[in-house]
Amino acid sequence: MNFGIRYVTEYRYSGPVTDNLNVLRVRPATTSTQRCDEFHVRVDPEARLQRHVDYFGTEVIEFGVAKPHERLSVLVRARVVTGEPPDPPECAWGQLETGSYEQAAGEFLLPAGPEPESDALDELVATVRGDSPLDTVRRMTELVPDRFEYRQGATYVGSTVQDLLDAGAGVCQDFVHLGLILLRRNGIAARYVSGYLWAAPEEGGDDSVEVETHAWLEALLPGGARGEPMWRGADPTNRRLAGETHVKIGHGRMYADVPPIKGVFRGSATSELEARVTMTRVDREASAGV
Repeated sequence: MNFGIRYVTEYRYSGPVTDNLNVLRVRPATTSTQRCDEFHVRVDPEARLQRHVDYFGTEVIEFGVAKPHERLSVLVRARVVTGEPPDPPECAWGQLETGSYEQAAGEFLLPAGPEPESDALDELVATVRGDSPLDTVRRMTELVPDRFEYRQGATYVGSTVQDLLDAGAGVCQDFVHLGLILLRRNGIAARYVSGYLWAAPEEGGDDSVEVETHAWLEALLPGGARGEPMWRGADPTNRRLAGETHVKIGHGRMYADVPPIKGVFRGSATSELEARVTMTRVDREASAGV
């Protein structure tokens, strides 16, 4: 699929602020099934943009606004082509115990931080385990939304898995953090993914839709091409494996590794944030070609 993406973030401050330093992770990734053909960033007030690639391979854009200002806006435009990933490999549990798998998995087999000590969590870890690693990944995409309600406002950006367990509800970020624990505790390497999800309009609807930033995970499954482990996306919020409607920005151990924007400023003002994402299907017939 061929998408145009427009991402706008705007901060309004209650008074003048200075030395506003920000870090963006908003450029769509280039992978075996995704290609970013165009990418532009505009900041107001104007600032010099500096780019580098972080430890996980995500492009990072940094900028600072030194002069006093009461508003900051970031406009991002991108053109992305995606393709449907290959069918995930079926494999036996024993294939997770090879040296090649452990080397590819790296830190994504380890806890990303403190995890709750909970009988409820232990029960979920045991329940999600299936006949194979792939079966377990699929079961995870069903188990998490079966047990927890998707409800905006139930949690906040700094919420923990314990908060999700206590509230019985959360958003995509919470579902993914729980999914990571369920897979890692079963020996399956898993990583957090940040991006966008195309929400197809109803029949006869417009080819442009307002969406929100989205989160899913990628699990490392043995038995891919040439026998090497392969990462395969899974979306517990939408009960399915990730496909060509998912546009990836980057990945990490957890949300804190790939937030779209974060920053600090000097001043006593409070801030209000507004973010909007518009995805446009540019060509219904386009295929990935990547």
